[in-house]
Amino acid sequence: MPFAAVTYRVKPGHEDEIAEIFQDFKRVDTPVLPGADGQDAGRLLGTAVFIKDDVMVRVIQYEGDFSAIAGHMARQQGVHTVEQRLAPFLAEQRDTSSPEGFRTYFRNATMRVLTQLSVDDHPAA
Repeated sequence: MPFAAVTYRVKPGHEDEIAEIFQDFKRVDTPVLPGADGQDAGRLLGTAVFIKDDVMVRVIQYEGDFSAIAGHMARQQGVHTVEQRLAPFLAEQRDTSSPEGFRTYFRNATMRVLTQLSVDDHPAA
């Protein structure tokens, strides 16, 4: 199952306030990712958010079409609530209020994958 990481530049010194925002996070309505054609394009398997100083990273485990994640997340009220609450703590403001703005930010903030290893890839002993 692949992973993706999305970065956020935040103002340092606000780790506790940002942690409070994520304690109240409303999960997506369904883990199923609809594709552009309306058919299932994949599933969200899990997410985690990490913060250190001025960098916050959201790690996403998924299966299927990664590009379907941004569109799915852009339609989630919980995501928009977090985005609004995070705005005062962001070092770089961005417009995620529209689906296209959200997709653009998501695409630009996704980190390059260097390696992904799992137990499935491990050579037999």
